[in-house]
Amino acid sequence: MKTLRNYIDKIKPNFMPGGKLAMFRSVFEGFETFLFVPATTSRSGVHIHDNIDSKRTMTIVILALMPALLFGMYNVGYQHYLAVGQLSTVGFWTIFFFGFLAVLPKIIVSYLVGLGIEFTVAQWRGHEIQEGFLVSGMLIPMIVPVDTPLWMIAVATAFAVIFAKEVFGGTGMNIFNVALVTRAFLFFAYPSKMSGDDVFVRTTDTFGLGAGRVVDTFSGATPLGQVATHTGDDMVLTNIVGQPLSLLDYAVGLIPGSIGETSLIAILIGAVILLWTGMASWRVMLSVFAGGLAMAWVANTFASPTYAGSLLSPLTHICLGGFAFAAVFMATDPVTGARTKIGQYIYGFLIGVIAILIRIYNTGYPEGAMLAVLLMNVFAPLIDYFVVEANIKRRLKRAVKA
Repeated sequence: MKTLRNYIDKIKPNFMPGGKLAMFRSVFEGFETFLFVPATTSRSGVHIHDNIDSKRTMTIVILALMPALLFGMYNVGYQHYLAVGQLSTVGFWTIFFFGFLAVLPKIIVSYLVGLGIEFTVAQWRGHEIQEGFLVSGMLIPMIVPVDTPLWMIAVATAFAVIFAKEVFGGTGMNIFNVALVTRAFLFFAYPSKMSGDDVFVRTTDTFGLGAGRVVDTFSGATPLGQVATHTGDDMVLTNIVGQPLSLLDYAVGLIPGSIGETSLIAILIGAVILLWTGMASWRVMLSVFAGGLAMAWVANTFASPTYAGSLLSPLTHICLGGFAFAAVFMATDPVTGARTKIGQYIYGFLIGVIAILIRIYNTGYPEGAMLAVLLMNVFAPLIDYFVVEANIKRRLKRAVKA
């Protein structure tokens, strides 16, 4: 690292004012601060000094995402070999490597497009390059089906970064979660590539790791997709080859779904990392799960075959789809969520309620976590406003009595 530090110091004058590459100063500083902690400190004014900065924050969140990402890669390979009938003939590393090769291009495209736009805008404005997209760039490939075309991810990422982030002023100024805006753009612009039975399991083998034959009983519908098309009183969810699934299967996550959203266990490991390091609000996280469980319990208490989702138990709802992923990694976004303590309880609880409400009673849309978080992003400032106003009125009353 010392050699690299010396090399950076050697070329740095070229990017400073008066240097021949001064026009690319923002780009250089972006790479420098990514590699090394800045040595500059505040010289005047009142400042809070801490050992945490945006780079460390983003790094910890990415670390928390790793269990879900790595499991998602394995699950992509698992679903493929289960579909083609070769699961018993391949080993762990073959399964994982298949998923790794399928997911890696999506991560690369997400970062190239998103960071490319952020670098360009920062250079154009003469601003420092922020690290905000380091997390969004990882979230985007984790919340899409494995067969989403790369060009669609590129278009949606560009749309989200420009219209949901940069037009508001960049990192820390956006009112919507950038990754979820990407997902929403894909869902509404290309619905056939974001839902159905054909997008969550990769059946073709483009890597030469196995045959591409698909068994006749194959169905790529996710458990929530099966719920959306279910009729009758009996609710038995199955995997892609028709075998019944249990609550343990839902929690482990060896089921079809978006790349990083299937394993409740992997997501909860990430939650522990975020809470232990103080990177996420436990109030938001807890209240999202509480709201989801409460709404699912109410729906299940008054279950009706007309709404098949109401036949599922509350715990099943929490395990399936993107609910847990949204609760841990989306709702806890400190930029787009509520900031007052009481507001965080309200904000999270409503996300949980609305997510399950959409999932059960909107038969045309089997998942509601994305829309719930985006909707509450809009109302988060209003929630904080009323909480603050209530505190002011309460204190004024105490002051008058005193």
